[in-house]
Amino acid sequence: MSSEQSKNIFRTVKEYFLITLGILIYTCGWTIFLTPNNMFGGGVSGISAIIQFATGIKMGYSYFAINALLLIISLFIIGPSFGVKTVYAIFLASFCLNFEQTIIPAQFIQDFALSNGKLLCAIIGGSMAGFGIGMSISQGGSSGGTDIIALIITKYRNVSPGKVILLIDVFIIGSSLLVPSFGADGKELPFVDKFITAVYGMIVVTVCGNVADLYLAGSRRSVQLFIMSHDHDEIADMIAKDFHRGVTVLDGKGWYTKQPSSVLMVITRKSDVNMLLRSIKRIDPDAFLSISSVAGVYGKGFDSIKYKKE
Repeated sequence: MSSEQSKNIFRTVKEYFLITLGILIYTCGWTIFLTPNNMFGGGVSGISAIIQFATGIKMGYSYFAINALLLIISLFIIGPSFGVKTVYAIFLASFCLNFEQTIIPAQFIQDFALSNGKLLCAIIGGSMAGFGIGMSISQGGSSGGTDIIALIITKYRNVSPGKVILLIDVFIIGSSLLVPSFGADGKELPFVDKFITAVYGMIVVTVCGNVADLYLAGSRRSVQLFIMSHDHDEIADMIAKDFHRGVTVLDGKGWYTKQPSSVLMVITRKSDVNMLLRSIKRIDPDAFLSISSVAGVYGKGFDSIKYKKE
C-alpha cells in the first residue's frame, strides 16, 4: 500500500470518527437536556420531539422518516460523497435518539439536567446540539434536517450554515404558535404554555446556530506565514510535498546585512501550523518566521466564492 493510499484511509477514518463523535454529542444534548424538559427546537428534531410528546413514538423513527426526503434531494444537489456521509449520520442519529433514551438512567437526567432548571438545560442542550452539528458539517457530513437545507444554500451563497439553520428554525418555532402543540402527556398545551415553550425553543436554536458557526469558523481558520531561511529551497519543497500547500517565493533584502534573501509566503489551515513549524525547525533551527491570522482565504484548497451564474 502506497503512502498516498495510507493517508487517504487515515483521512477517511478520521472524518467518520469525528462525524460519529459529533452525532453522539448532538443526540446526547437532546436526550439529556431538551427532551426530558418537554422542549422542542426547530427543524426535524423539534418536529420529532413534538411527535414523541403527543404519540409516544420515539424521536428516532420520525426523525429518520422526515429526513429521507431531504436526503434524496441532497444527493442530487450536493453530490454522492456528501450523501454517503449523511446516510451514515442520519442512521446513527436515529439509532442514538432511541437507544440513549433506554440506557441513560432517569436519575442521572434528574440530577444532571432537570434539577438545574429549564433555562440552563436549554443553553447546555443547544450548545451540545450546535457543537455536534458543526463537527459533523466540518467533515462533510450532516445530522440531517435543517443543516441539509443549510448546506444546499451555502453551496451557492456566501452565508454561514449556522445563520441559515437559525432563520429556518426561528420560522418553524414561530409557526408552532399557530398550530396545536402537545406536552409529554399528549394533551394540547394552552397558548400561554405554548408561548413559553416557544421562547425556550428560540433560546435553543439561537445557541445551537451560534455554536455551530463558532465551531466551523475555528475549524476553517487560516494563517499566513512568512519564512526567512538560508534553506528556503528545501523548506519550500517540504511544504509542497508533505503539506500540499502552495508556496510563493518573494525577493527580499536584509537591511542590516545588505544581503539579498528569499522570503517564503505560505497560507495554511491553523490546525496544520504546529506540525508545519516542527518540520521547518527540523530543516533549519535558525529559521525566522512570522505568523498572522487571515480573515478569509478563497481559492484552491480553501473556501470558494459562491455566485449565481447569469
